[in-house]
Amino acid sequence: MRSVFPGFPPEAITFFRGIERHNRREWFLPRKPVFEQHVKAPMVQLVEAVNSALSRFAPTYATDPARAIYRFYRDTRFSKDKSPYKTHIAASFRHRSLACEGGGAGYYFHVSHKEVGIGGGMYMPMPETLRAVRGHLAKNHGEFRKLLAARAIQKTFGDMQGDQLSRVPKGFAPDHPAADLLRYKQFLWWIELPPETATSPELYAEIVTRFKAMAPVLEFLNAPLTGGKKGIDIRELLV
Repeated sequence: MRSVFPGFPPEAITFFRGIERHNRREWFLPRKPVFEQHVKAPMVQLVEAVNSALSRFAPTYATDPARAIYRFYRDTRFSKDKSPYKTHIAASFRHRSLACEGGGAGYYFHVSHKEVGIGGGMYMPMPETLRAVRGHLAKNHGEFRKLLAARAIQKTFGDMQGDQLSRVPKGFAPDHPAADLLRYKQFLWWIELPPETATSPELYAEIVTRFKAMAPVLEFLNAPLTGGKKGIDIRELLV
């Protein structure tokens, strides 16, 4: 896959190392131009490139960079850690009709001086979302198991991750054939790559390849939530 993004400049990694050691306003403000030029601007470029790829196989997940990229400022209202800034930069891509947090499955990646994290799925689904997905799983677990076993996702992520209940949730028989799947409270795929990936032209391909592998399982999870609005083009995934 030809890269359309050269990788983050070395200055971005240096910035992240610095903000981890000196996570305070007095250190950040004089270096804000460094953040804007070497971290935020390349991130916008990368998100635009990923959107271009998504437009070919998951067009309804393409997201404007202004909405896709997370704020660099931490929400410290309910945290004992009052550090004002994050030590990574991240972006997420959600189905256009499920754009709110907890409203469905989506794609995510982040970049830092410690690792490049790439993944997706449902992290903190709302109760009504989880009920709908479990009902869909109960009826279509055979199809979902085939998607989970697909070579592309096994090669790029391995098995599905996520917190689970100790028992089958209420409303489903304990011996339901999908009992092992119904216990999941999260449906996640996640991998961390070495930090040097961030400054490599390979970063773009690493993200897109894994997003493409996840596309069928995300589409399955979102199916009961989107009213039949397709978010991916299966033909593109078979290329």
